[in-house]
Amino acid sequence: MKLNFANPTTGCQKTIEINDDRKLRAFFDKRINQEVEGDVLGDEWKGYILKISGGNDKQGFPMMQGVMINHRVRLLLKKGSKTYRQRRTGERKRKSVRGCIVGPDLSVLNLVIVKKGEQDLEGLTDKVLPRRLGPKRATRIRKLFALEKSDDVRKYVVKREITREGKKTLFKAPKIQRLVTAARLQRKRAVKAEKVARGEATKAAVAEYAKLKAMRAKEAKDARREQASRRRSSARQSGAQ
Repeated sequence: MKLNFANPTTGCQKTIEINDDRKLRAFFDKRINQEVEGDVLGDEWKGYILKISGGNDKQGFPMMQGVMINHRVRLLLKKGSKTYRQRRTGERKRKSVRGCIVGPDLSVLNLVIVKKGEQDLEGLTDKVLPRRLGPKRATRIRKLFALEKSDDVRKYVVKREITREGKKTLFKAPKIQRLVTAARLQRKRAVKAEKVARGEATKAAVAEYAKLKAMRAKEAKDARREQASRRRSSARQSGAQ
């Protein structure tokens, strides 16, 4: 079985193939997100704590969190399910997934180093790989550099230097997401003012309509009263004759 190790603190990854069932026995019947002591892998792993993050069986089917079995099963998956991408609206599909319990049928097991042990491991803890890409969201840039709200986030974007032979050196930087600028605040004020203006216009139109309706109703009432008065006067005149 291949064991893929990842160290988030250094950014290093390493793959080791282990065929000794006595070492692998400690991982069997464990679930995804459970932790295992690294002492079972050898003396150099003493003090390390490893967390199971996933894996694949020998046919390549991935482990799925929440499927509490140690073999493969076919599930009816919908939009939002792992290992499935919806092609049409409302579409569901039955696909094979591997349960989240570790067993001997796995070919690859993914492990994350949660706690470092006594010794350094070659390719995992002995070097630090720089992050190729920095954060993109404004709040995360502030968190990374411990900035205040008044600081300009645009000055702290992590840029990548691109060197080309015989050409000018370029710097690439991501577009900052959720950045609140003066132009953005002005647009928000304009949108809000437009909403308020629309509301006031609607209120004025409703008031004008109600006024016109009342005037037409009064005119109709006066017309009916005048017509009734004429009828009564004509009836009196015909009775007098």
